[in-house]
Amino acid sequence: MTHRLEIPNIEWRRVSPRYIVVDLVGTLVFGIISCVATSLPALLFGNVLLWAIPASLAVIFIITLALTPRRVRSIGYQLRDDDLLFRRGLMFQRFVAVPYGRMQLVDINRGPLDRAVGLSELKFVTAAASTGVVIPGLTSADAEALRDRLVQLAESRRAGL
Repeated sequence: MTHRLEIPNIEWRRVSPRYIVVDLVGTLVFGIISCVATSLPALLFGNVLLWAIPASLAVIFIITLALTPRRVRSIGYQLRDDDLLFRRGLMFQRFVAVPYGRMQLVDINRGPLDRAVGLSELKFVTAAASTGVVIPGLTSADAEALRDRLVQLAESRRAGL
């Protein structure tokens, strides 16, 4: 008899589809900088074999760019009775449950590219460093509403301790 972990069939809330643009641009910029930087030794020393490094990096970044839309769609969260469940990942999925009573900080961050498309990321931290969770790609209104809700739940749970 095998035991299987069943996650209740609660609807997952997903991040905004606009986050795909943010993730694509960030990956593209990092990919271009990495490929240019690894091309410098090949240019300086004239060794043809050194071109394999930027070429392989370019292939990796192209695959990453192709998988970005699916990877972004895999990000989601659920507000459950006692905790927030967060998931992300395609091949290596990560599920993190953060109890409301353990939340110490709920923070909203907006980078320049996020602001340009009207998105925010919500970060909450607990005493354990491994359970710090960042939910990217939330609309600003959703991030503020979720932050307020999580702070309210965290305070009510801590008061009950």
